Amino acid sequence: MATYEGSKSNSDGRFAIVASRFNHDVVKRLLDGAQDGFKSSRVTEDSIDLIWVPGSFEIPLVAQRLASSGKYAAVVCLGAVIRGDTDHYDFIAREAARGVAQAGLTTGVPVIFGILTCATEEQALDRAGGKEGNKGYDAALAAVEMASLLQKLPGK
Repeated sequence: MATYEGSKSNSDGRFAIVASRFNHDVVKRLLDGAQDGFKSSRVTEDSIDLIWVPGSFEIPLVAQRLASSGKYAAVVCLGAVIRGDTDHYDFIAREAARGVAQAGLTTGVPVIFGILTCATEEQALDRAGGKEGNKGYDAALAAVEMASLLQKLPGK
């Protein structure tokens, strides 16, 4: 039986990070984590492009454009959607998730969902370097591993 696995320690290729300015304090922590994750995977800083967008709703369009460019091995999407008093949270969280998934599926490039969807700011901070770890770090590792895996798989 053939077994395929990606490596979390691979310095090949360029990576993009698409980050939301909305909920900037949380997203900055995710970004710091992602940079640490890439560094731990031997991805150099000059192999990473950072693109800022207004909010999480805008992430999928930019992620799809970057993924379809042929320039990147993977795209990491970082944002934070925090529940408020209206239904706005539900629409933004759902469409951001759908759009990020669609960007990866339509381009064949790993587009990693590092957008927090939390009930409170405390939960978001816990996942952005607090007691729940840093999901930005995890997203960077997933990007490296998926890029490596796709290079090893048969087919295009």
